Amino acid sequence: MSGVEVVSFGCRLNGIEGAAMKRAAEEAGLGEGRRAILVNSCAVTGEAVRDAKRAVRRAKRDHPDALVVLSGCAAQVSPAEFAAMPEVDLVLGNAEKRVAQSYRGLPDFGLAAEEKIRVDDISSIRETAPHIAEVVDGRTRAVVEVQNGCDHRCTFCIIPYGRGNSRSVPMGAVVEGIRRLVGEGCAEVVLSGVDLTSYGADLPGAPKLGALVQAILRHVPDLQRLRLSSIDSVEADEALLDAVAGEARLMPHLHLSLQSGDDMVLKRMKRRHNRDDAVRFCAEMRARRPDIAFGADLIAGFPTETDAMAENTAALVEDCGLSFVHVFPFSARQGTPAARMPPVSPALVKERAARLRAAADAALQKHLSARTGRAAAILVENGGRGRLPDFTPVHMPFGEPGTVVGAWMDGHDNRRLLAIPLKASVHG
Repeated sequence: MSGVEVVSFGCRLNGIEGAAMKRAAEEAGLGEGRRAILVNSCAVTGEAVRDAKRAVRRAKRDHPDALVVLSGCAAQVSPAEFAAMPEVDLVLGNAEKRVAQSYRGLPDFGLAAEEKIRVDDISSIRETAPHIAEVVDGRTRAVVEVQNGCDHRCTFCIIPYGRGNSRSVPMGAVVEGIRRLVGEGCAEVVLSGVDLTSYGADLPGAPKLGALVQAILRHVPDLQRLRLSSIDSVEADEALLDAVAGEARLMPHLHLSLQSGDDMVLKRMKRRHNRDDAVRFCAEMRARRPDIAFGADLIAGFPTETDAMAENTAALVEDCGLSFVHVFPFSARQGTPAARMPPVSPALVKERAARLRAAADAALQKHLSARTGRAAAILVENGGRGRLPDFTPVHMPFGEPGTVVGAWMDGHDNRRLLAIPLKASVHG
């Protein structure tokens, strides 16, 4: 069977770029006559790298005649490691993977390991790709890349070496791209980046993310919903906070890159905030917009973490009023300073991750219960799914995908709200 298949791991940005990779590969003629499988890897943890290797082996086992291309952050950071795999036919870096020329001129098989590698120095790239990558879910939601790369050096993170320096898409290009998406029927746009709140520092005049958000809302009046992906609260500028507080079309949901609730762990991570900063930010934003909901990333079992430090992180869920928590058991990534720090035993990492997930589950139940028994506006997605403005997932087997409808929150199943049409509710 011919055609191009993309398997993406990791962050939302990788998912966006998978669509651009597929277009580039097809433009170069891949998939004509035989299958091409593009594995778009993540490098955030050692387990993520192992996932990529497993995917490569599985792809070749299931489709021995397919061309297997490995790209993404793991490819960028460790190209020779993947080129040595007999199942891999080509290794592309993060810049190369979205360019049709990278996929051209490939022999059927048989490249030597060093010939498989098409990976340039990502740190030399100072501009974003000449297009905005996006993925549209049945015209319901588009994820738009406005920033890439990172200038920070957190001790657990390899991503700056896979993504390069922070760089931004010019504001005019973002606005025009979103205007086009809305014209095609898209109801919601999510702004995405590796370090989204660093947006604009490399552009003329150094506009900040708040200026971009306000420009989008001003110049694309038909956009129904604008949403942000993960942000770093200490980098949030005043114009952005004003927009969150006062712009109804900017959704009341912020996903925060917190990582820990203990000051010593945060210092060893080289994060730029402390515990009080996180708690204060959430309290201030909730005072300015009472319907806001917070999500966060938290790591369990960071090297040197004690039981008391772990408890501080678990307590942060309630202290910040978090509703949607992504828990990551620490997994050392070779090449990072954290990989050389005294580790926590795997059993303790697992135990602390379980306790942190329990706190996260309790917070989600509290959040869902608080939103039960009321009406809400829901953006209808495919497959009987929807989202409240604060990103709460909803099961709703009615409504046209891409439309915003009113519904009654009749209950929940511990994971999502259960909606019924307003006319079916005695309260409607």
